[in-house]
Amino acid sequence: MTTQTLAGEQTGSPMMSAARQVAPIVMGYLPVGAAYGVLAQQAGLSLLNTVLMSVLVYAGSAQLIAVAMFAAGLNPVSIIATTFVVNLRHLLMSASLAPNLKSWNKWELALFAYEVTDESFAVHSVRFARGDLNKTTCFGINGLAQISWVLASFAGYFAGASIPSVEPLGIDYALPAMFIALLVMQMKNVLHILVAGFSGLLALVLNQAGAAQWSVILATVIGATFGAGVESWTRK
Repeated sequence: MTTQTLAGEQTGSPMMSAARQVAPIVMGYLPVGAAYGVLAQQAGLSLLNTVLMSVLVYAGSAQLIAVAMFAAGLNPVSIIATTFVVNLRHLLMSASLAPNLKSWNKWELALFAYEVTDESFAVHSVRFARGDLNKTTCFGINGLAQISWVLASFAGYFAGASIPSVEPLGIDYALPAMFIALLVMQMKNVLHILVAGFSGLLALVLNQAGAAQWSVILATVIGATFGAGVESWTRK
C-alpha cells in the first residue's frame, strides 16, 4: 500500500475504508451469529434476551458458552464466572492497542473498548501498525461488525424453530475459519509463523492437560514471551 493510498483511506473516505476492512469479519459473523441465534432459541431464551446479549455482551465465544450453560440449567454464578474467564484475553488485547490510543478521550476509549472483539482486534492491530489511526475508521469497523452480529442473531433466532442442529450445516466452523484468515493476514516473517505455530500447539497441549478455558490465555502469554525473547536474541 502506498503512502498516497494510506492517506486517502485516512482522510478521504474513512467509512469506505472501514467497510472494506470489516468485510471479512462480517462474512464470518453472519453464519456464526445465526448459529448463536438458533442455539439461543433452542435453549429457551426469549428473542429480547437473545438480541440484548448480542448488544450488551457482544462476545461470540462467551455467548455461545453461556447459551450452552443456560440449556444445561446451570446457575447464574457459574455462567458469569465462566464467561468472565473466557473474556480475560481482552486484557491482553487492550494492553496491545492502548499505546496507539493515548490521545483519545475517556469516553472514546470506553466506546472503542466496548466493541473490540478478537476479530476487530486483529484488524486494528494491522491498521495501527501501518499508521492508520483514523477514529472514524476505528468506530466504523467496530460498529459495522456489531450490527452484522446483532442482525445475524436476530435472524438465527427465527430460524431456530426449523433447524434441529447447526453442526450438519457446517456453520459451526465459520468462527475458526475466520480466525485462521485473520491470522494469515498478520503473518509477516518466519518468527510470526513460528510463534503462531508454537502458541497454537501449546494451547492444544494445555487444553488436553486440563487447563480448559485458561489454555488460550496461558498459551498467548507464553507464546508472546517466547516471541519477544527470540526477537531480542536474534537482534543481539
